[in-house]
Amino acid sequence: MALTVGTGPFGEWPAGSFNFGDEAPDHVLYLEPSPRRVRVVVGDEMIAESTRAMLLHETGLMPVYYLPEEDVRISSLEATDHTTHCPVKGDAVYWTIRAGDTERVDAVWSYPDPLPGAPPLAGLRAFRWDAVDEWWEEAERIWVHPRDPYHRCDVIRSDRHVVIRVGGDIVADSRRPTMLFETGLPPRFYLPQEDVRTEFLRPSGLETSCPYKGTTSRYHHVEAGAERLEDGAWVYDEPLAEVQGIAGLIAFYNEKVDLEVDGEPWERPETPFS
Repeated sequence: MALTVGTGPFGEWPAGSFNFGDEAPDHVLYLEPSPRRVRVVVGDEMIAESTRAMLLHETGLMPVYYLPEEDVRISSLEATDHTTHCPVKGDAVYWTIRAGDTERVDAVWSYPDPLPGAPPLAGLRAFRWDAVDEWWEEAERIWVHPRDPYHRCDVIRSDRHVVIRVGGDIVADSRRPTMLFETGLPPRFYLPQEDVRTEFLRPSGLETSCPYKGTTSRYHHVEAGAERLEDGAWVYDEPLAEVQGIAGLIAFYNEKVDLEVDGEPWERPETPFS
């Protein structure tokens, strides 16, 4: 999540309101310097290293690093004929990365002449995330996308009474949930395994990664009553240090189950989170 994604202030479904009402722009671009040293690795070669990275926030998109040309190994790039047009940023030109025997076609782009009103993107280059083998912030490898400086994950123990039903059957009943409050997402209830009827869970084999929480070790289908919720529950066995409080606990998608908190139905989010 980010300023420009989900329920963020410039996302598709902002949770709050502005003092300028309908005059809020439909598409927001915000470019800011990042204090983090950023490194880009392809194959065994360092393609870029910068302490002057810029982070672009754009409506509906995750943040993107733009690095000064001087901090990119130009000898590893080969210009191509590919171009694209963005109605808010302008025309982009592209390069292919060649590092040893590795080739990543049209993996780098820049906006040499940004449109009026766009941030100062000239002289900066961006890398397609999945065309790069490794991204690093300082001495830590990062995954999925750059970590947004405006994103928070707060793990807080709670004593709310949480009951989860699927197909009319109670699949979890807990008075000791741990709540995860994550920017732009609904609160999640992480429950001790002892408070979950695990006979309703079927390992699914799905694994996902999050730049803020880590990699989920175990997803489960939930089969109860006459319903089957695909990948409806998950566990982080070894989450990142910032969210250690959810380790080994089971969470369910609020959007897919019947959730009751302190005897009252917990309203399902109106936004289509996945």
